[in-house]
Amino acid sequence: MLKKIPHTYTIIAVLILVCAVLSWIIPAGEYERHVIEVEGVKRTVIVDHSFHRVEQSPQTWQVFGALLQGFEKQAGIIAFLLIIGGAFQILNSGKAVDVGILSFLRFTQGLERYRFMKRIGVNNIILSFIIILFSLFGSVFGMSEETLAFVIIIVPLAIRMGYDSITGLCMVYVAAHVGFSGAVLNPFTIGIAQGLSDLPLFSGFAYRLLCWGILTAVLIVGVLLYARRVKRNPACSPMYEADNYWRSRSVEEGERVAYVTPLSARVVYFLILGALILFSVYYPVMTLRIGGAGVTTYAVPLLTGLYAFIGWLGLRKSFHFFVLTILGFTIIFLVVGVMGYGWYLTEISALFLAMGIMSGFAMGKNANELIQSFLEGAKDILSAAIVVGLAGGIIQILQDGRIIDPILHGLASFMNDAGKVTAIGGMYLIQTFINIVIPSGSAKAALTMPIMAPFSDVIGISRQATVMAFQFGDGFTNMITPTSAVLIGALGIARIPYEIWVKWFFRFLVVFILLGFILLIPTVIFPLDGF
Repeated sequence: MLKKIPHTYTIIAVLILVCAVLSWIIPAGEYERHVIEVEGVKRTVIVDHSFHRVEQSPQTWQVFGALLQGFEKQAGIIAFLLIIGGAFQILNSGKAVDVGILSFLRFTQGLERYRFMKRIGVNNIILSFIIILFSLFGSVFGMSEETLAFVIIIVPLAIRMGYDSITGLCMVYVAAHVGFSGAVLNPFTIGIAQGLSDLPLFSGFAYRLLCWGILTAVLIVGVLLYARRVKRNPACSPMYEADNYWRSRSVEEGERVAYVTPLSARVVYFLILGALILFSVYYPVMTLRIGGAGVTTYAVPLLTGLYAFIGWLGLRKSFHFFVLTILGFTIIFLVVGVMGYGWYLTEISALFLAMGIMSGFAMGKNANELIQSFLEGAKDILSAAIVVGLAGGIIQILQDGRIIDPILHGLASFMNDAGKVTAIGGMYLIQTFINIVIPSGSAKAALTMPIMAPFSDVIGISRQATVMAFQFGDGFTNMITPTSAVLIGALGIARIPYEIWVKWFFRFLVVFILLGFILLIPTVIFPLDGF
C-alpha cells in the first residue's frame, strides 16, 4: 500500500501514458455518426450496427501535443476559473464575505436559545438545507460548472462553522452532483437521453423523484456524521493543516472592521440600479424553464425593485453589506440567466467579472488596485486551471488513438446473453466506466443511447430503465474522475489535493454506486409508472 499518494500532476501524467500504451494494444475502430435534432438542438449520434475497424493510430510523441490540445479543449473552464478567482479576490479584499459569514454565524448562535433548534442542532439544519438546495439545482437544471462560483463562498463558511474544506465541498459541489446523478428534470442528461430513446420528455418522473430523495438523504447523513466528527476533533480531518490557508483569511471576532460607506458605494448603487432599469425595459417578461415546463414572469423588473430596496438598506449599514447585496443578486441573476436564457460559461464569467469590478469600486478602490487584487486571485487559482488543462490531454489521447469506440463496442457486446437484472447492471457499469473517460453527460448520451436503447428492446428491458442506468452511471464517478474539469476546478478552489480527495471520497463513491444498482433493480422487476 502506498504511504504517500502521488501528486495530482503525476497521476494525470501516468494516465496519459497508460492511454497511449492502450492505443498500441486495443484494435482501433469507429462507429459511423450522423446529426439529428433533439428538442431543437442538433446532436451527433452513433449509427446502430455501424462499428468497423480502422487503421491503427498508436500514440507516442503525441502525448506531449495532447497537453496543448487539452488546454485548447478546456479553455472555457480554465478562463472561467481564473475570472472567478480574480473576481472573488476583489470582492473579499474588503472582508465583505468574512463580515457576512460572521453576521450569519451570530444569527445562528442566537437560534440556539430555542430548545427545539438546540436539540436538532442549528448547524445540522444549515448543512442539510444547503445540501438539499444544491442537490435540487443539480437535479432540476443540471448545475455543474456553476458550482465553482459557490465553492469559494461555502468553503469559508464551513471553516468558520468549525468544519473543514471537505465538508464545504460536499455542501455544494458533491450535493449538486448527487442531484445531477438522481436527476428529475435535468435537460442535459434526462432530456437528451430520453429524446434519443424516443421516450416522452421527463417521463418516469415519480420514481426519479424518489431516487433523488434517497440519494440526497444518504449524502446528508454521511456529511453530518463526518462533520460532527471534525467538529469534535478538528485534527482528524485530512485537511486540518492545509485548511490553515482558509483560517488565516478569516476575520476573527476581535478583529476591528471599519463599518463605513464611501461615496463610491452610492455611485455604484445607482449605476447598477440604472442598468437594471434598462434591462427591465428591454426584457420585461421572461420564461423560466424547469425541465419541459416554463413559467412566464416579470423576473427582471421584480428583482430590480428588490435590489433598489435591499441595496439601499445595505448602504445604510456599511459597504460590506452593500457588497454582499451585489454578491447575492449576482447569484440570483445567475439562476435566472441559466433557467431563463440558457446562460453558460461566457455569460456567467461576464456576470462575476462585473460583480468583482462593481464591488471593488464600491469599496473605494481605484483601477490599479482592482487589477492588483484580480491578479492575486487569478494567481491563487492558477494551479487548478493548469490541472484542468492537463486532464484534457487524457481525452485527447483516447480520441486520437481511436480506442473509445472499440471499448464501448466490446462492453455492449459483452451483455448479449445476460438476464434482465444482470443486463441493467451491465449497462450501469458500462456507463460508469465510460464516464471516467467521458465526463460530459450530453456527449455520453449522444454516444451511448443510440446503441443502448435498441439493445434494451432486444433483451426485454424498458428504454426508461436504460435511461436511468445512463443517468446513474453518468453522475457518481464525475466526483472522482481526473478527466472532469469541474471536479479538478472545484478541488483547486477549495485547495484540496486530488490525492487526498480520492482517498477520502472513495467510501462515499462505493456506497452511491451500490445504491444506484439497488435502485435500478425495481425498474426491471416492477411495473413502475413510465417504465
